[in-house]
Amino acid sequence: MASRCILSTGNVMTAGAEVIRKPTLEKSNTELVNSLRENFKAASSSTLPLSANSNPVATSIPETRLAPGDWTKLGSDGVLYVPAESSEPHGLAEDREEYDVTVKLFYLPGVPSSSRCTHTEEAVRLVCKELGISSIDLLIVSFPGISFDAEDEDISSEEDVSEWVRTYRTLESLHSAKKISRIGLAEFGTTRLSQLLPQTNVKPSVDQINVRDCCVVPKPLILYAKERGIELLTHNDCTDILPVGTLRQLVVDEFGLFKTDAKLVPQWVVKYTAVIRSRGVVENKGYISMAEAH
Repeated sequence: MASRCILSTGNVMTAGAEVIRKPTLEKSNTELVNSLRENFKAASSSTLPLSANSNPVATSIPETRLAPGDWTKLGSDGVLYVPAESSEPHGLAEDREEYDVTVKLFYLPGVPSSSRCTHTEEAVRLVCKELGISSIDLLIVSFPGISFDAEDEDISSEEDVSEWVRTYRTLESLHSAKKISRIGLAEFGTTRLSQLLPQTNVKPSVDQINVRDCCVVPKPLILYAKERGIELLTHNDCTDILPVGTLRQLVVDEFGLFKTDAKLVPQWVVKYTAVIRSRGVVENKGYISMAEAH
């Protein structure tokens, strides 16, 4: 039977310099992995007490790593939280209405599309808990195997439209329940949008695309989106944001959280940002991921 674990970075805006990415165009994959690593280091590190013979003015104090059970927590739901949920109060510094909270959910390769309803609801719930809020302003979903061509020719995906529609129904349900205010898509050109939109009840308000080879959004997509009230945004995120090998190296090889023969499969990754509207300042930003261990 598979066991599940929730991996979190905490707020990377208050983390050390090693966590916050320096190059503006660095991929989200690097930021995610570095942020997880630094958060795990901080949670698992224990400062050793100075012995009676120690130099009290020593410039450095040795550190040791705690046993996994001391900095992770197995919840009542059977999920392993890495690191253990902080005892410090979560939430935003100002009133909720002062913020725009955007969440991007990455559905990962190799994960059954039938799991997306549960995964989406779980991801939204965990982000709301982390930020101390009851709803988010914009949820953007990124499907695996989908990329956007600079000439606005949708590159083929292994999924058919019915899979997108089934996933989109979950987003519409969250919208009806007032858990999300707006729905967004990633990497949808005119062809994909024209296939999906007629089958939706709540239209997407955002389409986020990665213009890899140029900085110009194709004119056909601009016109199509404008006619339908869809805001076009660009991004530089990785589609395969957390490969199996990367996760294993971090969780098993570096931190020893599972046995060496364990098979770890990342299920989803979510990136969230809370921006203070009046100042355009990002106050809180982080990542949460769920993986299964077999």
